Amino acid sequence: MSNIYEVEHLHQPGGWLSPGYIEIGQDGTILSVSGTRPGGGAPTVLRGFGVPGLSNLHSHAFQRALAGRTEFVSGERAEDNLWTWRKEMYRAVDRLTPEACEAIGALVYLEMLQFGMTGVCEFHYVHHQPGGAAYDNPAEMSDRLIAAAELTGIGLTMLPVLYAHGGIGKPVEPTQTRFVHDVDAYLRLIETLRARRNGREGLHVGLALHSLRAVTPDEARAALAGMDAMDPQARLHIHVSETTHEVAEVEAGLGARPVQWLLDNIGLDDRWCLVHATHMDPSEVAGAAASGAVAGICPLTEATMGDGFFALPEYHGAGGAWGIGTDSHYSTSVSEELRILECGKRLELRRRNVIARPDGGGPVHSGRVLFDTALAGGEQASGQGGGALVPGRRADLVMLDADCNVLLGHGPETALDARILGGTQNPVRDVMVGGRWVVRDGRHAEEERIRAAYRTAVATLFG
Repeated sequence: MSNIYEVEHLHQPGGWLSPGYIEIGQDGTILSVSGTRPGGGAPTVLRGFGVPGLSNLHSHAFQRALAGRTEFVSGERAEDNLWTWRKEMYRAVDRLTPEACEAIGALVYLEMLQFGMTGVCEFHYVHHQPGGAAYDNPAEMSDRLIAAAELTGIGLTMLPVLYAHGGIGKPVEPTQTRFVHDVDAYLRLIETLRARRNGREGLHVGLALHSLRAVTPDEARAALAGMDAMDPQARLHIHVSETTHEVAEVEAGLGARPVQWLLDNIGLDDRWCLVHATHMDPSEVAGAAASGAVAGICPLTEATMGDGFFALPEYHGAGGAWGIGTDSHYSTSVSEELRILECGKRLELRRRNVIARPDGGGPVHSGRVLFDTALAGGEQASGQGGGALVPGRRADLVMLDADCNVLLGHGPETALDARILGGTQNPVRDVMVGGRWVVRDGRHAEEERIRAAYRTAVATLFG
């Protein structure tokens, strides 16, 4: 038996239906969408703005526990940057237990849902025990994050990370031994995780190369060939060009800038997500955009780390696909991430409405362009089957409260502008993932349990 909802304002790829009628099957798939009330029984009425859930294309779940704990300088880190921050992160890695990994993951996934993210790509690289020995269950840490996703109800694209070196031609550091696999062991881990999908509708498994600093060309090619043999449609992610230091190291070690090396030696297509891609030259911007790969922008993490500005107008103008991730989770808000992406460029370029360009028709709204582009890019990077409220897609429906101050008095034309650029309150009221309500009136059924476990976890890490 299906469920039919009458949504006061229903987001569609080409506009809005006011009202819109959406029918959802028992398997959590959208069966029909219409602007005309269907026959049969009375539909359930949902007031407000119904929008698709967005997929978060880049997460390091455990780093949520570091938010607010590294915002200081001292004698040894007077010049603070990504590399000095990384030392603090490694101190947390040294103490991270499987139980803490699961607890932190559950809290950050809960937060994502409450801000309207219904899927997440987990770029997961803490695989082993301190010292580097495998757990009795080599997939222990991955399984903990799968359990966190199941508890919260978020869709999960698990991306176990291949990490083999501490830099080009450099051995790993002692803490990094928790990350390291050879290619054969890494592919066995992927096989194990792929077997976990049985009966789990929301679980997908892809491949992640940590970076061109952490894998050799031969290791990258071997891992990609192994993944291709298992699943030629699997999503492929890599950190790339996050800092100028990384660009210089790859250029010196491999003879080309990182994105250019991938274009020339690996080949990029629409399965790929280039995480950060902050420091691309014009030729890389053009090549990456033309390849169909998604740029995985993590605006607040990149800002907090002082990484630099993504070439948003150039990449978007070239037709490049992009989405957003929350990476180290300084925020898990869709609106905050998109706001700093747009407004950061406004500050840099000293003009307004950077992302929206006239198309010869009516007004082009920045909020709509930001949301719709991130929506499509997130779905492409995650492969979860959502990303639009149309027949055949996973029913990921987020209801925005029209009575929230942020949206008060707005209609469909400006609702997304107001949500992203017009205020700080979170208007997300209800969240459905795969046809199942997981957040109602802003609350999750397991919220108190999740918060209590998180308190215990951070006491373990930092107490």
